[in-house]
Amino acid sequence: MDERLILVVEDDATLRELLSYRLETHCTVVTAVDGVDALEKIEARRPDLIVSDVMMPRMDGFTLLDELQKQKDTRAIPFIFLTARTDEDARLTGMRLGVDDFITKPFDMKQLVSRTKRLLERVEVFSNRLDTQLGHDFSQRLMPTTLPKVSSYELFVRYEPSQQGGGDLLDWHQLDDGRYFVAIGDVMGKGLQAKFYAYSFLSYVRASLRARLTDTPRPADMMAHINTLLLSDQVLTDTFASFLLLVWNPDAHTITFANAGHCRPLLVDADAAHLVTDSDLILGLTDEATFEQHTLELEPNTAFVAYTDGLLEQPTADGDTLGEDGIRRLAQNAFSAHLPADALWEAALDASPASTYNDDTLIFWLTRTADPSTAFTHVSAPTDAEA
Repeated sequence: MDERLILVVEDDATLRELLSYRLETHCTVVTAVDGVDALEKIEARRPDLIVSDVMMPRMDGFTLLDELQKQKDTRAIPFIFLTARTDEDARLTGMRLGVDDFITKPFDMKQLVSRTKRLLERVEVFSNRLDTQLGHDFSQRLMPTTLPKVSSYELFVRYEPSQQGGGDLLDWHQLDDGRYFVAIGDVMGKGLQAKFYAYSFLSYVRASLRARLTDTPRPADMMAHINTLLLSDQVLTDTFASFLLLVWNPDAHTITFANAGHCRPLLVDADAAHLVTDSDLILGLTDEATFEQHTLELEPNTAFVAYTDGLLEQPTADGDTLGEDGIRRLAQNAFSAHLPADALWEAALDASPASTYNDDTLIFWLTRTADPSTAFTHVSAPTDAEA
């Protein structure tokens, strides 16, 4: 049975029970005898739809609808009036108050059930579209619109937000000495409410990290700072996040990084793809966590590839998930592609029975070339029309 809740407001006991009986085969139903009773029921649990008579003792349907319109938490609840055939004044009043539909007494029960289902479906479609658009807007603001162009390097980013995703972050900042600080993060959470929280949290962390950047930022110290934020701020209680923080030195061809529970990156060349296994605890678990940083050197024609768990956890045709072994294999195959981040993203989707990714998916692909004159960047992200 549908878990959505319909509130039936009707003072006639026989009709009230009949309405409840017919509607509860499709949804959960709660009943109220008048507007006052209805407000109490709504305070206990917000319904997804209200079917209400107009004329009732203590508080009529008009007053009930008017009261709901005054509150931001209830003004969007779909509302159906049950009216008499000749009650044209009631129809006009209801339209002025913003009622969604009228059903004329006496009415056919099949018609009532059909119209309630149609209205609930319409609301769900609108809600899903709003969820997707807001989620897309939030996610896009956590991604850079440009990337640094550096001699001897090609930098590719592929990003796809998902409606169900919790929120991924990619941020970069050029230091005074020509090095680059890069932050890749993911906060746990699903759905629009979690995505809104993730957007706020990751924006807060991004600003905090930028405020602490110096000429010699240490990724391990930055990671400890984020962990302290999570554990000391009451608003962030029970928030967990994974981060990969990098200081990329293109002159020395090195990457110094700290990894707190994030997906383990890869070093990829034409012959193989190897996991960079160094990793510490996820952020927000304990104030006793320690974070280490490591430095690796990028050889010519070698790529450093980082990604988020949307790629790691994408289902495969055999009922498993892509996992690190699958990503290594596909990344090695994508190495020679013109846009390797896109090639990896598309190959993982081709290997999946799903038509889309189940979570936000970010791929950060940095290749050191053998040609000092090379300086190329490319960002692939959905347009507004695609969202």
